[in-house]
Amino acid sequence: MSNLFDAIVIGTGQAGPPLAAKLAKAGQKVAVIERGRFGGTCVNTGCIPTKAMVASARVAYMARRGADFGVDITGAIHVDMKRVKARKDQISRASRTAVEGMLDKTPNCTVYRGQARFASDHVVEVGGEALAAQQIFINVGARASKPNIPGLNEVSYLTNSSILEIDFLPENLVILGGSYVGLEFGQMFRRFGSKVTIVERGPGLLKREDSDVSQAIRDILLKESIEVKLNSDCVELNKASDGIEMRTNSADGPTVQGTHVLIAAGRKPNTDDLGLENTKLQRDARGYIEVDDELRTSVPGVWALGDCNGRGAFTHTSYNDFEIVSANLLDGATRRVSDRITAYAVFIDPPLGRVGMTEAEVRASGRNALIAKRPMSKVGRAYEKSETQGFMKVLVDAESKEILGASILGTGGDEAIHCILDVMYAKAPYTVLQHAVHIHPTVSELIPTMLGDLQPL
Repeated sequence: MSNLFDAIVIGTGQAGPPLAAKLAKAGQKVAVIERGRFGGTCVNTGCIPTKAMVASARVAYMARRGADFGVDITGAIHVDMKRVKARKDQISRASRTAVEGMLDKTPNCTVYRGQARFASDHVVEVGGEALAAQQIFINVGARASKPNIPGLNEVSYLTNSSILEIDFLPENLVILGGSYVGLEFGQMFRRFGSKVTIVERGPGLLKREDSDVSQAIRDILLKESIEVKLNSDCVELNKASDGIEMRTNSADGPTVQGTHVLIAAGRKPNTDDLGLENTKLQRDARGYIEVDDELRTSVPGVWALGDCNGRGAFTHTSYNDFEIVSANLLDGATRRVSDRITAYAVFIDPPLGRVGMTEAEVRASGRNALIAKRPMSKVGRAYEKSETQGFMKVLVDAESKEILGASILGTGGDEAIHCILDVMYAKAPYTVLQHAVHIHPTVSELIPTMLGDLQPL
């Protein structure tokens, strides 16, 4: 005999909890299932804890730069990793406790703690109980993928999750993967005091970005004495007397030695232990649950939200999944995934803010476009802060005058990019932003100036 609910929410990442609360507030009887820590990747092993540590790393970096600003700091700068971790844990724990407490106190909502497994399309088992509902929402997230590298199982390696649990400083950290996770941890631990080597199989860092962005980021890392090895496939990992030895196919020194290795080589969805073989739910070759433009799966009455659907790998896209589904179900709306504009940031220092199409994508489209670029050294706010690394770049459709995409790699880039994003959502011509009067001195005030320098692509 199954316990009957109006809705079942599996997982408590960024989409599940607000959806459960909204459904319950609408009078539906809701079951929420969580097998581990509440809050998902963002709260526990993603945005919140990593950005807390990035903040600690920046303080250490700025303390070492004190003399550049006329501030003399006596003695060497020491980073206490136990206190760094304790601060990070406290911040993460506060968010996790808030999510869990909210769900526990929500009327019409029953929280089950345990592993969820589908028994059929609309029946889910947890802790020996069977729950049934005509509406099921899957929000189970993703985790670090494990590449098929000879010797990996014989060495002790770190992932984006386990590296957050260490309370010591790795002497020599080797990072496999030159994308977002690898770069953020690489710069962070270099600023804490580790020697850092980033090993990337491709010809540049952040393969999805334009080559000028990739090169500028590499220059930023090199300036902080982070070694970057490109065109370097890891072919084997071995134990060494003081840690690990990574063998690569690089012509520029095939062997990399380290005390610790971080595997940052992609993500995989948490869909392999849900009992999906007992349902008609379709997954793609990588294990992501296939969904349509309104996040409906191949089974009527079942939706997949967040990282497990392959339609976005960010907290903000996961939360937007909640907004799409709840608006369509409860508010009579017709919102779609395709309505949103690609937007994200890479939280190195200085950060990269990105929206819309890259320059490479615009060129490949063959459309008539305009481009403008401005170095951060010409941005007064950056100059005053002695943080002039990076640049701004924007691309515009020459006929419609709508903004196609932009990159801001520089101080405040993760915030300044939003004034471009908002104009893109409004589908307004770039001239609206160009004629806007921005506050001085800010990073954003140079965006209208940059737009005045548009040239044919």
